[in-house]
Amino acid sequence: MIIMIQQFINRKYELNFLNKKYDEDKPQLIIIYGRRRIGKTELIKEFISGKKTVYHLCTADSIEENITYLKSEFSSITGKSYFLNLEVDLFTLFKYLIDEIKDEKIIIALDEITYLVSLNKGILSIFQKIYDELMVNSRLFIIFSGSSISMMEDEILNFKSPVYGRRTGSLEISGFDPNLIEYFYPGDFEDIVKIHSIFGNVPFYLSLIDKNQNIEWNIKNIILSKGEILYEEPKILLKEEFREPRIYEMILKRISEGKNTYGELQNALHLDSGNISRYLETLISSRFIKYIIPLNQKRRGIYEINDYFLNFYYKFVDPNRSDLELGNIESVFKKINNNLNTFYGHTFERIALEMVSRGIIPIPIHNFQVNKFWHKDVEIDGVATNDKNDVVFIEIKFVPDVDGIKIYNELKYKSLSVNIKRNKEYYMIIAKSFKTKSNEAINVDFAGIDRIIKKLNE
Repeated sequence: MIIMIQQFINRKYELNFLNKKYDEDKPQLIIIYGRRRIGKTELIKEFISGKKTVYHLCTADSIEENITYLKSEFSSITGKSYFLNLEVDLFTLFKYLIDEIKDEKIIIALDEITYLVSLNKGILSIFQKIYDELMVNSRLFIIFSGSSISMMEDEILNFKSPVYGRRTGSLEISGFDPNLIEYFYPGDFEDIVKIHSIFGNVPFYLSLIDKNQNIEWNIKNIILSKGEILYEEPKILLKEEFREPRIYEMILKRISEGKNTYGELQNALHLDSGNISRYLETLISSRFIKYIIPLNQKRRGIYEINDYFLNFYYKFVDPNRSDLELGNIESVFKKINNNLNTFYGHTFERIALEMVSRGIIPIPIHNFQVNKFWHKDVEIDGVATNDKNDVVFIEIKFVPDVDGIKIYNELKYKSLSVNIKRNKEYYMIIAKSFKTKSNEAINVDFAGIDRIIKKLNE
């Protein structure tokens, strides 16, 4: 079969993992999951390119319709026309296939497997039987892929699932690292921060950017223009994922407004505690939001929209929909633009901490985790700690010409409020540029990050 390969960037780890599994001389059942638009299908297509494969995008029509398609594909890949005339169930269809291919290595990629599961949950028990009874002496390589994270985790990856003990590997596909955004919008690191803050790190959203236009043009024409894909994308996304999209959208709106504690959300939404807890847990499990607990705390955290584009959309686009429906793009952008720099400052804190967590911005300790810290009137942007009691206190500024000596002294004073054991202790300041630098701190500016990104992307 011929599959068109669209622009494919990176995913080196995922491809290496899949190819390593492919090289193993045994049957495989690999689970690939991640939210809509994240690039699962492109990863699968890149992996199967040049390999003998049946790729099937499952549909919600009926089990019979999906079996009919698979019969056609099995006929094509084996060269046996009798598959087209078979009147059999899924198990028997796979039995015929394995009888034909024997120990030949063939990939069967079932994209959006959750459509089949929603039609008949018993389908997973059938695949359990296929794996146990038919695949033991084969080299069949089956891929299950799905966009509904909650359904993939509850029905397929859950230990109670019929295929749980049969899977030989699983990959959750997430957004791109910040350094890869340069492929979609070449520029300096400040441009990368702005694009990341607006379009996020979802490959499909980034692919819509016109790299020959400035950021203002892209906001106006790719996001604010009625009829464009991203103009409706969040609402479509919620409708596809949830049975009650209106309530989930209300929660995202309130969080974008700064109502990010449980109590503030409960007061704003007028929902009873049982329901709001359930909705919030569902949004977390679906990766739409995350719950951030400060270092050394077990509760009293805040909720944050996980996806940068959704965060931008519900903060700036959705509140102005009435004007945008009338085509008042310029007036809406002017209103947005007045608050963009503050917005970039908040999102840069997140981006910088992600870059530290992923090792893009190096720090002098190993095997660490990064948390925020706040208590009473003291707030520290990031605190990296490990089990050796090494610690790095991090201050992040989206401003130029900072007084590094002053910031270091303030950060060191604030660090006294953090009640943790300390072995080796470091201080880091991340800013656009420095007017003065402290010899007691690690000073990271945008020029330095630019050099890191260029090297990573070579």
